[in-house]
Amino acid sequence: MSADPAEVLGPARLSRMVFEGKDLQPVWDAAMARASASAADAGARMDLATMLLLTGQQEAGLALQAEALALNAAYRRPTRARANATLLALVAPGDMMANTPLDFLLEDAAIDLVSLFVRPGEPVPSPPPHDVAFLAVGQSEANAPILEAIGPALADWPRPMINGAPERIAALTRDGVAARLAEVPGLLAPMAARLDRADLARVAAGAPSPMAFPLLVRPIASHAGAGLAKIGAPGDLLGYLQAQPEAHFYATPFVEYAAADGLYRKQRIVFIEGAPFIAHLAVSEHWMVHYLSAGMAEDADRRAEEAAFMASFDSGFAARHKAAFETLVARIGLDYFGIDCAETPGGDLLIFEADTAMIVHAMDPLDPFAYKQEPMRRLIAAFEAMLRSR
Repeated sequence: MSADPAEVLGPARLSRMVFEGKDLQPVWDAAMARASASAADAGARMDLATMLLLTGQQEAGLALQAEALALNAAYRRPTRARANATLLALVAPGDMMANTPLDFLLEDAAIDLVSLFVRPGEPVPSPPPHDVAFLAVGQSEANAPILEAIGPALADWPRPMINGAPERIAALTRDGVAARLAEVPGLLAPMAARLDRADLARVAAGAPSPMAFPLLVRPIASHAGAGLAKIGAPGDLLGYLQAQPEAHFYATPFVEYAAADGLYRKQRIVFIEGAPFIAHLAVSEHWMVHYLSAGMAEDADRRAEEAAFMASFDSGFAARHKAAFETLVARIGLDYFGIDCAETPGGDLLIFEADTAMIVHAMDPLDPFAYKQEPMRRLIAAFEAMLRSR
């Protein structure tokens, strides 16, 4: 295995091409030619894997990623400007949601990004030279053994380490977050129970439920709403189980958070050294709110609402929830993390999720999202300032 980082285009540059509707075929062809010409070209294989993952071909992408990692554990994404610092990210194998999306946050920074992959059951590879490090491995069932094993290597790390508390990242499970944020004034983090198929089947057959209906049920390892359903009554669980092959699930009581106009609003907020930054507001008719499916690009009124929300975030939403934010930051205990949240009709901060690997980016087109430029510039500038301060 090579000791020097292999050079890659990286997920941010490739994602931007997808966002902008550019043709990936020439980039794919060039990487394929490199991979075919050299069996040792790990960088070409990693870029090919990233393109497959970006286009929804997860099985093939992860297989090609594994091929690359058998050749090299470290990958350098050079900055487009002249670099004056190097950030080393400790990352896990996986898809685009497996790790903190550092490449998206450093697109225009004069900072080289080197990703050092840590694989389950293997020791942490020797790090290449760097100025500051970041534990970017996100919480997931797949990443749990990596986070558990990585702690001893961080004890005598040669450079400053950001988010260097793997046990705190591992605790960001849905049930872990709910327990950690219990009984915070002004904050609502509904309890989450881990249940297996037999548990849900018993509730469906009439056994007592661990919480009141309606319930939100989802496979434990799911992302982005995959397999998530609102179950109104015990009998509805049978149909849900028939449609879901997974063995283990989270169940959470559904909290009605529609506003007076009947619409649902979900915010993504990033905390950098304790300070909150708004990443987006999504407005939807459906209780399951995702930015890409909420129709924000098509609805000028919703974009105007998001623009006003982002512009007034510090004096409005963040000021209203200042005390809850401070307790949240203290209990999560990380330099960098994000939350998906909402505001209940009663004014409480409703937490859906807290994570270090939420996608945060500045790739929305100027038309029609020009209003996002300044809030995202501030967020990214704060992130870079944190890196440089270490």
